Amino acid sequence: MKYGKVRNVIKDLLSDNWYTLSKFSFEYLREDGVWEKQEREVYDCGDAAAILLYNKQKQTVVLTKQFRMPVFQNETELELGNGMMVEVCAGLLDGDTPEVCIIKEAIEETGYKIDVVTKVFESFMVPGTVMQKVHFFVGEYKEENKISAGGGADYETENIEVLEVSLEEAISWVQNGKIKDGKTIMLLQHAQIQNLL
Repeated sequence: MKYGKVRNVIKDLLSDNWYTLSKFSFEYLREDGVWEKQEREVYDCGDAAAILLYNKQKQTVVLTKQFRMPVFQNETELELGNGMMVEVCAGLLDGDTPEVCIIKEAIEETGYKIDVVTKVFESFMVPGTVMQKVHFFVGEYKEENKISAGGGADYETENIEVLEVSLEEAISWVQNGKIKDGKTIMLLQHAQIQNLL
């Protein structure tokens, strides 16, 4: 089968323990007209959605803090940290539309029930190895939207800490390395550029 510049795609499943890791063997048409054999491994954990919750009146944003094993492994080798990451609220679609997903995730992770969310862009975060596409949203929250403590779903063992900080402080955390999560940096910079607060 041929798809433009790619043909003879063969997929071999390497692992489906948590999500799926596959090896793809294929031929790629180079600019000089030669079909070149290539192999790539692709991790598929499903598409996701992320949201920056913001309060115009208070000039604040809601972020989450939780343990991430890949970060722990990376930074432990460098003796830099404990695997804790400050991030915007996010989650996998799991069959929902991005809008439905992120409204659910906001309640589960932060305790805020947001009825209106605005999609601002989409992005492949690690296109060289990860199939996931992330849908990015912003949503305004008010105190009356707080319906629970948040913290994540018990069955997902997330143990999330909910943080409410000024946009200025959140931006300073990007600058000093306290925030290293790509989707969070992107949404905070979007808030700056668009003057959301």
